[in-house]
Amino acid sequence: MASIHIESSVAVSADTAWQSLRQVAQADRLFAPVLTGAEMHGEVRTVRFANGLVAHERVIDVDDARRRVAYSALDAPGLAHHHASMQIVADGPGRCRFIWVTDFLPAEAAPSLQPLIDAGTAALKSNLERVLTGVRP
Repeated sequence: MASIHIESSVAVSADTAWQSLRQVAQADRLFAPVLTGAEMHGEVRTVRFANGLVAHERVIDVDDARRRVAYSALDAPGLAHHHASMQIVADGPGRCRFIWVTDFLPAEAAPSLQPLIDAGTAALKSNLERVLTGVRP
């Protein structure tokens, strides 16, 4: 099994970041422009990527106490297994860390996953930090 682990410092409070991340049905707002659409049907979220990819993800957990979301891609092309979690951790007044861990098989998929995860992390950071100027993700 292979893993990609990303941590990013974000200049907003953990509570502010969590209020956006926990809205799993609106992932396209938080991860725009990487995601262009999202909708929920029961526990399955369908997301549309700017590159045209459509993925179905089972939302496994939204844990308010740990500020953590866990999900699994159900039909990601080229992947035999995918599970990911995203977590918000307080990092001082008005700051937090965004932690994204993705486990997947086969390991050879890393070069295609890494750019999406990097772009998603940058989008989340940018969109959350816009909260400071009054524009909500």
